[in-house]
Amino acid sequence: MSKQHTHETCQQHVPAPAHASCGVHDHTAHSHTHAEIDLDCGCGHEHHHHHEQGSKKNVWPIVSLVIAAVLMAAGFILRLFDGLPEFVSDIVFVAAAVLSGYPVLIDGVKDLLKLRLDEHLLVSIAVIAACIIGEFPEAAAVTIFFQVGEMFEEFAVNRSKKSIAALTEIRPDTAHVMEKGTLVQKRAEEIPIGSVITVLPFERVPLDGTVRTGQSSLDASAITGESIPLEASAGTNALSGMINGSGTLELEVTNTYGDSAASRIIDMVENAASRKASTERTVSKFARIYTPVIVVAAILLAVIPSLITGEWSEWIHRSLIFLVASCPCALVLSVPLSFFAGIGAASKKGILVKGGEFIEKLSKADTVVFDKTGTLTTGELSVSSVIPSHGHTEEEVLQYAAGCEYYSNHPIAKAIVTAYGRMEEASVSDFQETPGHGTAARVLGKEVLCGGKNMMQQRGLDFAALPEAQVYVCVAGELIGAVQVSGTVRDDSAQAVRELKALGVNHVVMLTGDNEQAAAQTAQACGITEYRAGLLPGDKVTALEELKKGSAGTVFVGDGINDAPVLATADVGVAMGLGTDAAIEAGDIVLTNNRPSRLSDAVRLFRRTMGIVKFNIAFALIVKMAVLLLGALGLASMWAAVFADVGVSVLAVLNASRILRVRRETTQQLKS
Repeated sequence: MSKQHTHETCQQHVPAPAHASCGVHDHTAHSHTHAEIDLDCGCGHEHHHHHEQGSKKNVWPIVSLVIAAVLMAAGFILRLFDGLPEFVSDIVFVAAAVLSGYPVLIDGVKDLLKLRLDEHLLVSIAVIAACIIGEFPEAAAVTIFFQVGEMFEEFAVNRSKKSIAALTEIRPDTAHVMEKGTLVQKRAEEIPIGSVITVLPFERVPLDGTVRTGQSSLDASAITGESIPLEASAGTNALSGMINGSGTLELEVTNTYGDSAASRIIDMVENAASRKASTERTVSKFARIYTPVIVVAAILLAVIPSLITGEWSEWIHRSLIFLVASCPCALVLSVPLSFFAGIGAASKKGILVKGGEFIEKLSKADTVVFDKTGTLTTGELSVSSVIPSHGHTEEEVLQYAAGCEYYSNHPIAKAIVTAYGRMEEASVSDFQETPGHGTAARVLGKEVLCGGKNMMQQRGLDFAALPEAQVYVCVAGELIGAVQVSGTVRDDSAQAVRELKALGVNHVVMLTGDNEQAAAQTAQACGITEYRAGLLPGDKVTALEELKKGSAGTVFVGDGINDAPVLATADVGVAMGLGTDAAIEAGDIVLTNNRPSRLSDAVRLFRRTMGIVKFNIAFALIVKMAVLLLGALGLASMWAAVFADVGVSVLAVLNASRILRVRRETTQQLKS
């Protein structure tokens, strides 16, 4: 399977200098890309965050809330004076309620005109009714604490969104191009493939490209989430969004602006919120049904007992407690916020998720299927074993094989020559290569053939005594041995398998198109006990469909090039790397740093995310149902209702925000 090479890199973030070395102002340190990200929590309102650098925050809501709180405290103090008429304190309470509650009341009126029932309308009804029956302190308390809760929620939402918005700023809008001996800035989207751009010290790379000249280091933390630096020189692949170090680089552009790695990351992140998990969809549907039911229940609670007992004030008061306690804010905001935070936290680790539904699915998965080449292995070939025939040695077989393959550019030939490493050009002559078959040459004065089964069969040689191999070596008409070549196993592949099993993923399988011998060696090196070799892409789909039977969820991890059908068949398709279009298009999740062990990180993070989601749902429902019941029975005060609404919402949102706390690995941990 082919594999587009992607470097797994990072270095510590280098702050951009005030002036670039050439005197051209570096705009890339502060990207021109401003992304507006909407978090639709299903409550009827979309919470917007528009990132604007240098914008001043509106402090009036905080000032008005503080004044309202002071007025409410003054109202309670005034009630301590026996000789003072009660209406004086009532006026102060009303002033506090109006000052803190007018935004809620305005939203409530808008909702009513649109026939939309949500928390603003519920609170508005409760506040107006409280004033009608003379419960002015409670009207002030409800509006003040509701606004406090809204501020906490907004803070948590903005914190979550900033973790996502930071990703959308990794793509510079301009690039430096040399024209008539002068370095000029051009719009990056106007620069075609094949052009040469200059990346100045401490700039972000604006377009994917291959280094032509220059030496530097590249910080790829925004792309891969790692902190290991990439030393860049001629031939190095640089992805847009990486930050150049102290050297100047010239790149030959390999992708357009719209198809660059940074653009694809931004597209994934901005569209992730639209693909909701089933839990999110269920909560949204629940909120749309729940709120009208609660309003009707509150009306019935106020009217029916009042008609029977005649105690209108008492039962209206209970219905107000019922209304305030019932607000579904904790559910409709904390659940989507949890998934949103999960997406943001994953991105910090170089794990891109296309939507909350895949967080939910991966957290449940109990079967992980790995492709071999380009996934568990790097795609770079190396000699795995040398098998000599009777009377010959491994050294002898490898020496003649390296000589015969010395002038070939085939990847297998290069792997054999590299493995021997001591062949001299003078010892090889009369080289010939037959594509698809093998090579022939005179090595150390002897006629040598190196090739596969077809070449040996054509020469009438019997290789039945040797195991299956990619290359058989024939010297002077005698088959002296075979060389087996396989992909180099990634340094963290065994770790990935080990950690997945420790997490309870009890079924780890490898599917590959390689031969049995190569598959067995890779499986053994990675600690995989079940594998299937010699599979075509269609065979992999069939094998995966068999594995799906009786499984709670299947994950397929491939390089996204030849694996599109099987990636689509799995419950969750995980693509390795950003080097190809297919890697982004085919995967539901993309591991940008080409490290299989990131999959276990994703499983841990997403299980934690789902644990927080489930806890928030249970916590909110239990507290609200308890206060609703106690309020209807007259055993709960308005303060309990405020806690059931505002308190539970704040706690649930803060709990969801814990997902954003991602421990950044040290360089030593990444190397281990």
